[in-house]
This record gives sequence, C-alpha cells and structure tokens, in this order.
Amino acid sequence: MQAVIDYLENINPILAALYATLFTWALTAAGAGLVFFFKTMNRAVLDGMLGFTGGVMVAASFWSLLAPGIAMSPGEGFVKVIPAAVGFLLGALFIFGLDKVLPHLHINFKESEKEGIETPWRRTTLLTLAITLHNIPEGLAVGVLFGGVAAGFEGASVGAAAALALGIGLQNFPEGFAVAMPLRRFGLSRRKSWMYGQASAIVEPMAGVLGAWAVLTFQPILPYALSFAAGAMIFVVVEEVIPETQQDKYTDIATMGFIGGFIIMMALDVGLG
Repeated sequence: MQAVIDYLENINPILAALYATLFTWALTAAGAGLVFFFKTMNRAVLDGMLGFTGGVMVAASFWSLLAPGIAMSPGEGFVKVIPAAVGFLLGALFIFGLDKVLPHLHINFKESEKEGIETPWRRTTLLTLAITLHNIPEGLAVGVLFGGVAAGFEGASVGAAAALALGIGLQNFPEGFAVAMPLRRFGLSRRKSWMYGQASAIVEPMAGVLGAWAVLTFQPILPYALSFAAGAMIFVVVEEVIPETQQDKYTDIATMGFIGGFIIMMALDVGLG
C-alpha cells in the first residue's frame, strides 16, 4: 500500500484522482460481475451490503472530509466551523435538487414509488440512476482530497485520500452486485445486468477529476469543498441508503452491516491517513 501512496504522491493530482476513482469504478464493475456466477441474491445479504455501504459513507464523511475541513479552516470557536457548516448544507441541497429532478427508483422499492420528474424510462434505467446518485458525491470526495494535497493544505494527505478511495471501493463492490442482481431478476441478460451495474459508477472518475481541478483552481474553497462532499454523502445515506435497507425483516442485519462499514472506514482513515 505504501508503494501506491508513494506513486500517487509523485504524479499530477488530477491524474491521481482519476486513477483512484477508476479503481473505485473497477470494484463496482467487479461486484456487478458476480451476476455471471449467481442466479439469485439473498435479501438478508443485500440489506447487509447496503448497510455496509451506509456505514462507510458516514465514517468517510466525518473522518476523511468534515474533520480535515474544520481543521484547515481559519479562525477560532464558532468562526472556525462556518466553512464546514456552509459547505455541508450546500452539498446536501445539491443532492436534494438532483433527487427531485433525476428520475430514479430505489433498490427494494416498488415501481410506483419512483422519484424525480415523470419519465417513460424503464425500471432498469431508473435503478441504475439511483445508484449513480450515490456515486456522484463519492467521486467528488476523492477528487477534492487529492486536490487539497496538491494545494499544500495542512491536514490533507495522499494517505488519507488513498484510504478514502479504498474505503469507497470496498463498499462499491457489494453496491455493484446490489444493482446488477435486481436487474437480472427483472429479466435482463447477465451481460446487460453487468453493463448497467458498472455504468452506475462511471460518474465517479468524472466527479473525481472535477473535484481535484476545482480545488487546484480555486484553492480557498477546499474547506467548503470537503464539507460539500460530506453533506452530499450524508444526504444520500439518510434519504437513499437507509430507507432501502428498511423494506423487509432484515433491519438488524443492515444495522450491523452499517456498524461494520463505519469501523472499517474509520480504521482505514486513521491507519493510512
């Protein structure tokens, strides 16, 4: 792992963000690839995986984004937390707006419960877009952190950025499986189910490059940008991920999955950051 960190430290930060988010996309594709080996998916496993995803995202929001954002903000007392509060709110509002506009359907929800503007799009497309909504803030978070390292901000490190990418990649693996298997159940071929599953994460490299570029171009925005990504991720967890795990009788499994995901992401950030 140290060799990877050393390599990322010595290349262009935008390129580093691209490589890191291509890694997270690749793990989504690998997870979706399980559709070639399994015919069905146990509902308890699915809810546990989604809980794990939520735990990783919440832990990353604090340990990798909010805490460094507050630490590098100027001032003392309440003044020091203003950039984090403003960025967090803007990030949540950004995803709130996308949630109202982008047509999508949560995993485990009925087609009559789809959200966003009215559209004739098929259920398969709507499910893929729901996971895509998860992945936008994740890619943005990785890119912003790499941009912060290059800009020389205290509290931002390549180790922390790599830890974030690794944690998001780990939760992307079950997430890819979680979107591909329902598509297979709806009658799509294994190949098409995999294609839709991996496509849900293709926005991560785009968001990662955009985040790194924005911080390098407008360096003073870094504390706001880190908190923006955190607010977006927390909104996704509360509005999208947690409700998806509460539709059946496996809520305890989902909760323990959340706890496990939180612990793993916390350990990665502290251990590598």
